[in-house]
Amino acid sequence: MTARSPRAQPLGGGSLLLWIGGAVLAFLALFFLITVILRQMPDPIGPRADLFVEGARMTLQLTVVSGLIGLVVGMLTGIQKTSASAWVRAPANFFVWLVRGTPLLVQILFVYNALPPLLQSIGIGVQLNEFWSAVIALALNVGAYNAEVIRAGILAIPRGQTEAARSLGLSGAQTMNTVVLPQALRIVVPPLVNNLVALLKDSSLASSIALLELTLAGSRVSSESFQPIPVLTTVAVVYLALTTVMTLFTDQLEKRVKIASR
Repeated sequence: MTARSPRAQPLGGGSLLLWIGGAVLAFLALFFLITVILRQMPDPIGPRADLFVEGARMTLQLTVVSGLIGLVVGMLTGIQKTSASAWVRAPANFFVWLVRGTPLLVQILFVYNALPPLLQSIGIGVQLNEFWSAVIALALNVGAYNAEVIRAGILAIPRGQTEAARSLGLSGAQTMNTVVLPQALRIVVPPLVNNLVALLKDSSLASSIALLELTLAGSRVSSESFQPIPVLTTVAVVYLALTTVMTLFTDQLEKRVKIASR
């Protein structure tokens, strides 16, 4: 008789809240640690430590807000791309083609400089500051890549499950929401996590519109001190610390999702 391994607990709402709380506490501790260490360093880092920390906070804020919006955009677009209707698929295919075929830097500059005048020309008076311009561009960019990931996850679910759900009387929307999408999201967690980590690094391009994130903070210190080596080294180390903590918690989420799917 073989001994049974203990049954793993599924990923529920309580576990998710605990994971989010742990991630928040970890980043708060990281920013405290970064502040303490940088303030002890010699010029040009120590006297400008708060500028680096402010830039790092903005980088993380950009990543979280853009990542959440990009997940929603990717989910909606990915579902559209699996539709049987060509009229539904066409806008999603065009969006993904456009975003993936143009540089992110150009997209950020377009949203910041060109989108407000275009909206005003059709009677929509919207003013976008640097933060929200960067958020929109980053969210749309990562959303396009998430869409392809989610589309692949949906197509990976056996067609028989969809047919069985429809035979039980579920509508197409109910089948997608209750049967297909939950399973697909568990499959695509690893590539979605990779997109999020890449988004954190891509947020450095927001410096092109004078948003004070980590890269622009380092650029300003380097210009003032004429010491690029210690400044760029510090920026790289802070980025590495941010991605390390983020990867640590996303890996934990990935493991919990795998356990819940067993």
